[in-house]
Amino acid sequence: MKRIITVAAIFSLAGQFSFSQTAGRAGVFARMGFGARGMGMGNAMTAVIQGDVLSYYNPAAPAFGTVRHAGVSFGLLSLDRYLNFLNFTQPIQPTGGLSVGLINAGVRDIDGRDADGERSGTYSTYENQVTLSFSNRVDDNVSIGVTMKLYHSKLFEDVTTTTVGFDGGILVRPTEPFTVGFVLQDIGSKYKWNTKDVNSAGRETDDKFPMLKRLGLAYSLPDGNGVVSVDFEHASGGSVVMRGGIEYSPEAHISLRGGADRIDFGDDGTGVKPAFGFTVINPIDGWTPSLTYAFSSESFAPRGFHMITLSAIF
Repeated sequence: MKRIITVAAIFSLAGQFSFSQTAGRAGVFARMGFGARGMGMGNAMTAVIQGDVLSYYNPAAPAFGTVRHAGVSFGLLSLDRYLNFLNFTQPIQPTGGLSVGLINAGVRDIDGRDADGERSGTYSTYENQVTLSFSNRVDDNVSIGVTMKLYHSKLFEDVTTTTVGFDGGILVRPTEPFTVGFVLQDIGSKYKWNTKDVNSAGRETDDKFPMLKRLGLAYSLPDGNGVVSVDFEHASGGSVVMRGGIEYSPEAHISLRGGADRIDFGDDGTGVKPAFGFTVINPIDGWTPSLTYAFSSESFAPRGFHMITLSAIF
């Protein structure tokens, strides 16, 4: 059991490098954002419908998409952590949208020690999230959507858990440049751990995900040259944070962006997480491949992390 505690403590600590009041609670990896574009804008994407729309930030977004989009992302993180993404979004005529996604995260090379401090081996943990989203415009300027999420996590050797959760979202475009979005995230999500098979004192434990309520506002810049966005998020348990981001395209094949994540209104906040990034696009024979990069700081990690996304519109 000592080894289990060591692994759990390290994995929980790794999550705290990105979040404060929701750190240590289940599903930290799924609250870090999705891909380089969103992270470069401080994850303030709840109401953004311009460019590559992702159901991660709002299940209602794919209904406003006009092109098929696929992408793969991988992160360069400290402390032996990894964070990877896959996504595909497909408009469904005349008013719908479909999206599937994958988040893969974990910690490698954990140094296990027994009660005497002697090395007992090298361990690892992982968490995966698979999503399926569907949205539909019930009006030209209003869409609703739902995401079903399957989580699978390994904490230690034979200690694994699988759970299902849901997100629900709505997007409203009251006037052409403005968009408002609202999301309920991780409805009913929880891990159920059972350590009876690995320790005589083991037991079953429910580990609930915090449910997030998020309101987003976005403004499209003139001539479609970019977007400015802001999010407000409340987590079950009382924490309230704000995010902000801006994206600007000086010309058709380049986009620049910056943002601030985790502007925490609580007394024990860990400070603002600034981020920045860019996208380079190179159309080829009906395809539009792009390279997107983002850097985001982390409050307690020895350094920030880099996120790289390779994507294509087709």
